[in-house]
Amino acid sequence: MSVVSRAGRRFEQFLARYFGGDLPERESLPWYVAPLPGWLEDAALRLAWPIVLVNLVGTLFGFWYYAGRRFSEPFVAGQLGATPLVAWPVVPDSPVATMFIGLSLAAWKLDYDAEWLHVMAFFGCIKLGLWTPYVQYFVNGLGEVPLWLYHFLIWSHLAMAVEAFFIYRYSDFPVWAVGLAAGWYLFNDIVDYFIPVVGDFHHTLLRAELTATGYDHALPAHEMAAAGAVFLTVLAVFLALATRVKKVE
Repeated sequence: MSVVSRAGRRFEQFLARYFGGDLPERESLPWYVAPLPGWLEDAALRLAWPIVLVNLVGTLFGFWYYAGRRFSEPFVAGQLGATPLVAWPVVPDSPVATMFIGLSLAAWKLDYDAEWLHVMAFFGCIKLGLWTPYVQYFVNGLGEVPLWLYHFLIWSHLAMAVEAFFIYRYSDFPVWAVGLAAGWYLFNDIVDYFIPVVGDFHHTLLRAELTATGYDHALPAHEMAAAGAVFLTVLAVFLALATRVKKVE
């Protein structure tokens, strides 16, 4: 066992003093569906309730961010304010993803059977956890965003991607739930980049598309963001089905 693994296991055992209880068995799965070390998975599951809280606070922050970051009337401005109500569910993708993982962990802790929620959380964490850093680094760039906010957006979303990989400990990834999640996120891709429900495209506004006259979706940034989103939806489908197959084996 490496020095890091020994230190990590000691940390997990320390947490066990204060966050006790039985943990789901860690199955022997291939590295590409279970890339995290065992001690990190165990530590995360022991900290399930604090992680639930962090994610739900992140959800509230995300909705506030999409609503224009206002504390005065009108309280809903920004991208949500400019979007018809019927399309709101498909606009704040990251806040919805953090809501899914927060509720997924809460459902597991409360012993509530919610396989659909667990798999939706997996898809959301994989897709938004990786899409946002990709867009911030390769599409948007730093621009005029404060450096602290730029790094917060990147690292907080990468943490979401990490969260995806301990869901297998308490979910069986049934095929019907994978199909449901794949359908939802494929629908998101379609209305975000190809055929909007109403009005304009529903993807997160990209600074790289902003021109003197407004947002121009004909710019290459739109295609780059779309390609990343579709690729990550396919990746999430592959990883979810691979997890299911390996767990059944």
